[in-house]
Amino acid sequence: MLGAIFGDIVGSVYEWNNVKTKDFQPLVAPRAFFTDDTVLTIAVADALLNDRPPAEAFKDWGRRYPNVSWGGRFARWLFSDETAPYGSFGNGAAMRVSPAGLLGRDLAEVVRFSDHVTAATHDHPEGLKGAAATATAIFLARQGAGADDLRAAVIETYGYDLTATVDAIRPGYRFDETCQGSVPQALICALEATDFEDAIRNAISIGGDSDTVAAICGGVAEARFGVPEALAEAAWSRLPADMRRVMKALYAVAGAG
Repeated sequence: MLGAIFGDIVGSVYEWNNVKTKDFQPLVAPRAFFTDDTVLTIAVADALLNDRPPAEAFKDWGRRYPNVSWGGRFARWLFSDETAPYGSFGNGAAMRVSPAGLLGRDLAEVVRFSDHVTAATHDHPEGLKGAAATATAIFLARQGAGADDLRAAVIETYGYDLTATVDAIRPGYRFDETCQGSVPQALICALEATDFEDAIRNAISIGGDSDTVAAICGGVAEARFGVPEALAEAAWSRLPADMRRVMKALYAVAGAG
C-alpha cells in the first residue's frame, strides 16, 4: 500500500510532463504530492478494514480531498448522489487495489476483496480484471514468488501480454487511462526491476499516466522488495494524519511493517 502511494507521489509531477528516462532527478521532486490515487487507496483500505460499503468509503474520502486531480467521470459520480457503478474500465480500478493484496489470506479471498471494492464503480470486466491481476501479483509476491512465476501466473489467469521489456515499451507508449492499456505495462515495470526504486524509475520512464502507472507498479514492487526506510519516510511525511491512521491499521492487520 505504501509502495502504491509512493509511486503516486513520485508520478504526480510527471503525469502531464512525461520523462522518457530512468535518470530523472531527484527521485521525489520537492513539489510532489499525493493525488486521487492515494486518496482512493486509503478508501479501499478503510472499506476492507472496517467493513464499509466501498461506495460509501469512496465518497467519504473523496469529498474530504476534493482537489486532488479527480478524473472527470469519477468526479461526476463522486460529487453526485449516485451510488451505482458506471461500467468503467479505467485504471483507477488497479491503482487503488493494493490493500486487497495485503489483507487477503489466500488468493481466493484476495480476488474476492478486489472484486468487491472494484465493482462499486469499475464493474466492466476489464476493470475487474485489471484490479484482480494487480492484487494477485501483490499477494503472490508477498508469498515469495519470483518474477518469472508472477509473470506466468498473471498471463495464465488474466491473459495479459507481459512479454515486452521496459526498453521496448518506452519509445511508443502514450497516455492511456484504461486498465488494458496501463496495467500490463505497470506490471512489467515491477517484474523487470532489480529493487523498489528501480521499479518506480521504470514506471516513470515509460511515460503515460505516470502517477497511476507508478502506483500500480509500486504496490507490486513493495510486495517484492519492501520500501526502503528513506523512501517510506518521504511518502509518509506527505500524508495527513487521517491517512496515516488507516495505513497503520492496515499494516497491523496485514502483519507487514
